Amino acid sequence: MATDPAPPAARYSLPPVRLPAEDILFCVDVDLEARAEMKAAASTASSGSGTPSTASPPPPSGQQPAGAGGARAPGPRPGVRRMDAVRQALLLFVHSKLAMCPDHRFAFATLGETASMVKKGFSSDSGSATEAIHSLSASETKYAMADLTELFKIAYQEGKRAELESRLLRVVLIYCRSSTKPQHQWPVKPKNFTLDIIYLHDKPSADNCPQKVYDTLVDALEHVSQYEGYILETGQGLARILFRQMCILLSHPLQRCIQDDIDIPKQVAKKTLVVEAAQNEDGAPVSSQQ
Repeated sequence: MATDPAPPAARYSLPPVRLPAEDILFCVDVDLEARAEMKAAASTASSGSGTPSTASPPPPSGQQPAGAGGARAPGPRPGVRRMDAVRQALLLFVHSKLAMCPDHRFAFATLGETASMVKKGFSSDSGSATEAIHSLSASETKYAMADLTELFKIAYQEGKRAELESRLLRVVLIYCRSSTKPQHQWPVKPKNFTLDIIYLHDKPSADNCPQKVYDTLVDALEHVSQYEGYILETGQGLARILFRQMCILLSHPLQRCIQDDIDIPKQVAKKTLVVEAAQNEDGAPVSSQQ
């Protein structure tokens, strides 16, 4: 007896959904530690890399290296301070985010003993953002405390406004103190903004406690963040690491995996070594010349 053919399976389709545009409030630490000098990437990369150096040997003691035509070679470039690198990273973020969607808006605040706005209101104008970023400068004062209460108060009020406009509020805190734990007196309230943190610190020593500061920042993030907030830290003092972390924060909070699952950016050198090893295992000829 013939049976009717099974009906074709329904085709699955995912309707497009437009993510809400973001209002992003950057809060930059302006403590004295933001004046700390960062390392030169070249010297760091050459030391401990495990790769034999191909650079020319240093000149004999007492002699200056010569440049073209026997002229004295230029000296080392002046060091980059944390605040300089932060400004560059903010410019990178703003222009990249606007290239993704011109509807994103930005505002800026500073953190001394407490938080204060650089200029009220959010704007998607890159010129206005650039002006605000260039106005950021580190203080010559080491603050005795870092109170985040006012920052969370500002964010909560802006979060309510953003919800009414069908937008999403995010706060990005850039913190630079290695021995001052931030504090706040923010009560448990409905969460209406996402908090990201970049923590630039010195290496642990008898004079500082970056691990305790980091733990306090994690607690603050979990206390207020509505969606998956990232906390990224570095004690290596390299500007390129800060730029890499800022690129990770370009991700929209509604499109994120949990931080433990982040596996970007990929290390190109390591990937190349893995590919070469796989080719050798597949029988690719390997030179035996010494």
